[in-house]
Amino acid sequence: MTRLPTPAGAPARCAALRLIPVLLALCIWALPAAAAPVRQADRPAVYVLTFDGAITPVLERYLMRAVDDAQTTGAEAVILQLDTPGGSVEVTKSIVQSILAAPVPIVVYVAPAGAHAGSAGTFVTLAGHIAAMAPGTSIGAASPVDISGGDVDETMAAKIKNILSADIENLSARRGDKATEWAIAAVQEAAAATANQALELGVIDLIAADLPDLLAQIDGRTVIVDGQERVLHTAAALTQPQEMTPMQRLLNFLADPSVAAILLSLGVLGLFVEIRSPGFGVPGILGIVSILLAFYGLGQLDANLTGLALMAVALALFIAEAFTPTFGVLAVGGIVAFILGGALLFDTPGIQVPWTTLIVLALALGGFTVFAGAKALAAQRQPVYSGGEGLIGRIATVKAPFAAGETGSVFVQGEWWNAHLDEGSLSQGEQVRVVGRDGFTLIVARIS
Repeated sequence: MTRLPTPAGAPARCAALRLIPVLLALCIWALPAAAAPVRQADRPAVYVLTFDGAITPVLERYLMRAVDDAQTTGAEAVILQLDTPGGSVEVTKSIVQSILAAPVPIVVYVAPAGAHAGSAGTFVTLAGHIAAMAPGTSIGAASPVDISGGDVDETMAAKIKNILSADIENLSARRGDKATEWAIAAVQEAAAATANQALELGVIDLIAADLPDLLAQIDGRTVIVDGQERVLHTAAALTQPQEMTPMQRLLNFLADPSVAAILLSLGVLGLFVEIRSPGFGVPGILGIVSILLAFYGLGQLDANLTGLALMAVALALFIAEAFTPTFGVLAVGGIVAFILGGALLFDTPGIQVPWTTLIVLALALGGFTVFAGAKALAAQRQPVYSGGEGLIGRIATVKAPFAAGETGSVFVQGEWWNAHLDEGSLSQGEQVRVVGRDGFTLIVARIS
């Protein structure tokens, strides 16, 4: 049977065709989950979102996508189950504005038990058309803090607090004087409240044990949506959980302060290994990718530029310790710079500085660089064992007799070399010591 010639480039095209299903699968994986049918047997639907973490643009995109889907499919309401320590002030303002202008009722539900709507989360909760909390949750402590978690200086604190106080007063005004007074205290004095206290003050509308309880309690309530009154019908509503897309989950994971610090440390370590042992490429590539991902997370947390500069100084000190061992002096400086830089990076109100993570990573990096520097110094002090210089001091065997002034031949380390003798003469098979080298000729001497 005659075999037909394969056209040029056919293997490449076949490989490309085989990749098409893989690419389609990746595209489907990255796409947001499609909104499920809203009604079943004429029952209304409620979209349920669950968010746990710092308030970043991820939450804004997650919430607004659900609102758009709810409006398109005619959902009765959107419930945001929230647990957050706080986050970016600018992002919070944008989310609050979006909630107030939303065409669908938004219920902010601080849950599950033990959850906290801290700092910026207080603003988001008060902005909801209905604010609810689960038993055992808390809300408040919305006063601004500085880059290290303490109070900001007096002048700046006064400016920030006045602005935030005005914003939170507008949000809480419809909830009564007690709620407004507490909301202002949450900014001015870092006041906080339990679920029962918040309900008593009018800060929230109700306490619900779980989602079915929440739907039962908000049924029949009237809310103002886009300037118009709207009665909620949620008693028999279908709850439709709206999951984050894989990309949103990844970005939310990267925005965790501890994760960002770990990625930054891995990036430093990868670059250190690449610089120390260049040519392979994998540690350097992984290091750069880790640092870029860390910078993304830090950017979502409004990272402080001074903190980034201190991190860069720490990196330089660690590398310098590895290449010019100072018995730990530079490593100690790098550890201090790393910890201070990490503390300065997380300057968003409500975000806790991951002290344990920072200290452990700094000590690990410092110890690794001291260890690597000590090993490098020990290696430099050892005699050379390879190449022409490594032959100095070795014992060689004379191939044929020769005398001083003549060029002979010796066998050493499995190789034949030309040899030169300064004085005397040598016989075949005699043992000599290599004492020097002149190009491709070894200088040998008798073994006394």
